[in-house]
Amino acid sequence: MGAQLPEAEAGGAAATLAVAPTVAEPSARRGWTRNLDIAVPGALIGVLLFLCFVWPLFGTVPKPTGGNILDANAPSFSPGHFLGADQVGNDLWSRLLHGGRNSLEIAFAVNVIGLVIGGLLGAFAAFWGSFTDTVIMRVLDVLIAFPSLVLALAIAQSLGPSKLHTIYALCFFSVPAFARLARAQTLRLRERPFMLAARLAGTRAPRILLRHIAPNILPALVTFGLLGVGVTIILEGALSFLGLGIPPPEPSWGNMIFEGQAVMSAEPKLVLLPSAFLFVTVLAFNLLGDALRARGNTS
Repeated sequence: MGAQLPEAEAGGAAATLAVAPTVAEPSARRGWTRNLDIAVPGALIGVLLFLCFVWPLFGTVPKPTGGNILDANAPSFSPGHFLGADQVGNDLWSRLLHGGRNSLEIAFAVNVIGLVIGGLLGAFAAFWGSFTDTVIMRVLDVLIAFPSLVLALAIAQSLGPSKLHTIYALCFFSVPAFARLARAQTLRLRERPFMLAARLAGTRAPRILLRHIAPNILPALVTFGLLGVGVTIILEGALSFLGLGIPPPEPSWGNMIFEGQAVMSAEPKLVLLPSAFLFVTVLAFNLLGDALRARGNTS
């Protein structure tokens, strides 16, 4: 019978069908794990953003300053104080949320400014090349040569402690970092066929930068910015801890740790809680940035 398979081939086909589901299963499991690497830190960041920015608007959260001195060092789950109060009677839960909002606002502002200004400078330098590239990158290399925290301390000290001055100080290291990445990405694109076609068609340089280069380098810059948010939060916390960031009584996680260390032996939660919030936030942004970078490298 010509239509029948030999017994050996039929057995081989049956064996192949039998193991096919088990071969596909590890691949599906890897895909689930891959998505989980992004979903877990993304969900954690979403919860933190909701608590810091949305919850104080609709929830019954006391003011972070101007507390009653009679409530000083109130224990957790006291009436009106979910996590207790600090040494001057301010609600600890409210200060954690408002402090997180201040820290995140600074981190987002610093990285957005770095992405826009640094991205434009790096793309412009790589696109034009020659003398323009040399001048822009040598100036930025001088800024990168300074230790970031030392440079931020010097600028914050000269400007004085405030939220806006902290953003200015931290931008001096975010702009060069984004510029170097944007330059490297633009150099990879400059000789691509679509770039050569745009030049031969007589497309002007600003249109090439905005329509062809910017969309292609933006994903790498955004991924780098997520990693930069974690670094910026740590630097802002260091500045606030040293009294050069957000000035008290306005809360940030850094100055809350600084204020709590004086009574840490009696009230360790005044240091441990803002430290835990800072740690979890930085970890979540770093994990999300690493996962997106790995996804970009494999795609």
